[in-house]
Order: sequence, then structure tokens, then C-alpha cells
Amino acid sequence: MQINISGHHVEVTDALRTYVNEKIDRLVRHYDHITDIHVILTVEKLVQKAEARINIAKGDVFANAESEDMYAAIDVLTDKLNRQLIKHKEKNITRSHGG
Repeated sequence: MQINISGHHVEVTDALRTYVNEKIDRLVRHYDHITDIHVILTVEKLVQKAEARINIAKGDVFANAESEDMYAAIDVLTDKLNRQLIKHKEKNITRSHGG
């Protein structure tokens, strides 16, 4: 699994990089067929944005989040991604068991 973290109008510090990596590791616990993750951190005036695209075995998952604090935006982003991955996993289990 490859994780790419980039910043737009913001310098991605080591603290931000380790925080994102810790949050992404939690996502891998729920869904192990992740091949690639691309995270973009953006600052626009007073709004901090975080968005991510995850390549999985049967498609892509995309989410974005905004907040006044970058760490809060990352938290909201990982919560959204976590829900989407769990939903995708449950959908695949339902299809494979025919119910």
C-alpha cells in the first residue's frame, strides 16, 4: 500500500504526515484490499480542507472535509472514509453470500 500526502498552499510538516499516517492505519484495519491512498491538504483563507482518494480492489472511494483546524478536518475525513469502506465491505459480503 502506498500513501501519498501532498499540500496545496500548506507545507506538510512531519507532525501532519505522522498524524495522517496514524489515521490511515486505522482504515486498513477495516478493509485490507487498499492498494493506493492519495491525501491532499489545502488551506483557503480561514478554511482548512482535507481530501482523499483510496484505490481499492473494486473501485475508488473519495471523501473530503473542511474545518477551521487541519487536524479536525483530517479526523472528519477519516471518519467519512471509514464509513464508506465498511459499507463497501458489507456490500461485497452480501453479494458474495447471495443474500
